[in-house]
Amino acid sequence: MGKGILEVQLIDAKGLASTDFLGDTDPYVLIQYRSQERKSSICRGAGQGSNPSWNETFKFVVHSPSGEHQHKLILKLMDHDTFTADDFMGEATINVMDVIALGMENGIGELRPCKHRVVLADGTYCGEIRVGVKFTTEMKEEEEEEELGGWKHSFRS
Repeated sequence: MGKGILEVQLIDAKGLASTDFLGDTDPYVLIQYRSQERKSSICRGAGQGSNPSWNETFKFVVHSPSGEHQHKLILKLMDHDTFTADDFMGEATINVMDVIALGMENGIGELRPCKHRVVLADGTYCGEIRVGVKFTTEMKEEEEEEELGGWKHSFRS
């Protein structure tokens, strides 16, 4: 059974629609992989609303996947509101099955940062988000340690 780390590099988004009637849109992203969820920082300020930039990396623990539906990253774009519930701005889904499979085979699998469509619940296009994904297998402790003459070498050079 393989295990590894899935790194998600959240770069930026473009062309997002404003959800606020008054004031600026303050977007952030909820990134979900299986039962794990991470939250980006909130982009505030003029011009950040429709074209936010995060440049953040998030890590998820991956155990050898079993079902195809579990190989998806879901990125929900939200607008932070101070006095009311946050507004849904759209979402993007990235299938990471091939990246994980490549990583299980070669030790590392990578999808360089590229654009993904952001859509509303009805499938309407509402912008794009740029994300990179990298999967690295974790070595077992026994494989990492070097044996010398039957003794495990305790120094790292």
